[in-house]
Amino acid sequence: MTINPGMWWTALSRLVQIDKQSEWEKLDIVSKWLIATRSAVTTVTLYSCVIAGLFAVRSGHFLILPWVVMTVGLFLAHGTNNILNDYTDFSRGIDTDNYFRTQYGVHPLVQKFWGRPTQIRWFLVSGFLATMAGFYILLFTRFDPVVIGFFAYGALMLLFYTYPLKHFAVGELTIFLIWGPVIIGGVYYVLAGNWSWIVALAGVPFGLSTASINIGKHIDKSDEDRAKGVTTLPVLLGQTASRYLSIAVIALAYLVVLYLIFVPHFLTPVMLIILFALPRAWKTIQRLSKPRPSEPPAGYPIWPRWFSTLAFMHNRQFGNLFIVGVIADTILRVVPATSGFWR
Repeated sequence: MTINPGMWWTALSRLVQIDKQSEWEKLDIVSKWLIATRSAVTTVTLYSCVIAGLFAVRSGHFLILPWVVMTVGLFLAHGTNNILNDYTDFSRGIDTDNYFRTQYGVHPLVQKFWGRPTQIRWFLVSGFLATMAGFYILLFTRFDPVVIGFFAYGALMLLFYTYPLKHFAVGELTIFLIWGPVIIGGVYYVLAGNWSWIVALAGVPFGLSTASINIGKHIDKSDEDRAKGVTTLPVLLGQTASRYLSIAVIALAYLVVLYLIFVPHFLTPVMLIILFALPRAWKTIQRLSKPRPSEPPAGYPIWPRWFSTLAFMHNRQFGNLFIVGVIADTILRVVPATSGFWR
């Protein structure tokens, strides 16, 4: 086994496919964790934490150690949820018969890279580290009741998102809440010591963009989910309604940013940089405006991902631009010469 930081970056950038046991065994432990937890997707947690941290910088409440502990802990918690997700769906017979999940990334259980006991050990170790980060934050905030509430909410979502929440058409709403107002508002609360509804609202655009990935993925696999009794929102609403819901979610992300700029002036016009993501948003909306084909178009390389791929690419660009905008916005707010701009 050779430590391979290049693979770490690859795993953080895109979903990795590995077919041979021998290739899997050559990976270092960090690479295995990043690939098994689909860290190319769990990076959305890092984005939410960065956004919250920047808002704390802007208000003069940023503290580096608590922020780092929260960011690492929440990233680990997200990965822990994905480990449990795969274990639960595999044990319930869902991730079988060439199911959608097994076609877009490594699934160690399905591919027999390891067995259930190993999956459980990874879940326990990863979950323990995430829990220790949570306990540190509880100590840091002197067991603030609101922080206890966030801790309990996060634990419940980690344990029960895969089942039953995802099976009762509330998984998509959960994704929006967690990676939008909950993480962004919650991390800010820990750093600032007070709840800010405007910061929570400023977390809504990224939460919506993240939810669009989840909706797109669930549309992509709605036929398989319906056959296996997994009632996601697209299974409940049908493909057409779900496609238009996803379009509305993407559009609303931009509208909320515009509102925050021009109504309460919480954000400065520098945040209009997100409009550079509009071409990709439009491409995603155009695809969502038509039914998903039953077969991949000629030469299409990443089937069965159809709506989810473009939604993911849009989320990554939107998130990058959002963070760049908040960095510039923060500079404008904290530098004395421009601090009075856009009051």
